[in-house]
Amino acid sequence: MNEPLRRALLRARLRENDIAARLGVDPKTVRRWLNGRVPYPHNRAAIAELVGADEAELWPDAGGLLAARMRPDELGTVYPHRWAVPREVGVRLFGSAKREIAILAYSALFLAEDAGILRILAEKGRAGVNVRIALGDPDGPHAAERGEEEGIHDAMAAKIRNALTLYRPLCPLENIEIRLHRTMLYNSIYRGDDCLLVNQHTYGIPAAQAPVFCLSDTGSSEMAALYLESFERVWASSAPLT
Repeated sequence: MNEPLRRALLRARLRENDIAARLGVDPKTVRRWLNGRVPYPHNRAAIAELVGADEAELWPDAGGLLAARMRPDELGTVYPHRWAVPREVGVRLFGSAKREIAILAYSALFLAEDAGILRILAEKGRAGVNVRIALGDPDGPHAAERGEEEGIHDAMAAKIRNALTLYRPLCPLENIEIRLHRTMLYNSIYRGDDCLLVNQHTYGIPAAQAPVFCLSDTGSSEMAALYLESFERVWASSAPLT
């Protein structure tokens, strides 16, 4: 019996059927997890996020560096793929921001296609939150190179242009600014105040397939500080969207 998992579900007021529906699995599978079977890593990450607990607390014997006591305090949930990140995580990340929202990517098209996310960004800008979005210049060399790496060629530039069409209505709003960068990105960054989602870029692998990890900036967080500095450098060298 996995008592830590059972207690976490009770604290989160979630039932077996709730977890099954969120993860797209059979309720019997969730029951097996409660009875002691260890889920696959991507399911462990998703469950930990849903119940607001650390994976190492729910499955201390799952193995690996992150289950040991070696993980930095600023490092939260780790997802094996961007597509495995529940939508609620992004909604919470941007929806809870009081000061700053920052997006750094080539296209971030998956966010631009989410009308709910766009509405949150607009509402936050109107509320005085500083919203900065840096996307790749579709005519820049690095966007083309990334398209070649992923095997989608000119489709990368097309994705950026599609995203810009969807993001552009945000431009007239106060406190929202969109810029174009010509930087070779090694990761995409999504920030809501002191919380970050970092989507790693892997050669030849689409960003949706690459890992994502969550970081919290506590003021003395070395990892978070590096990514925040990286965003500022790209932003400073980017050109305003015209």
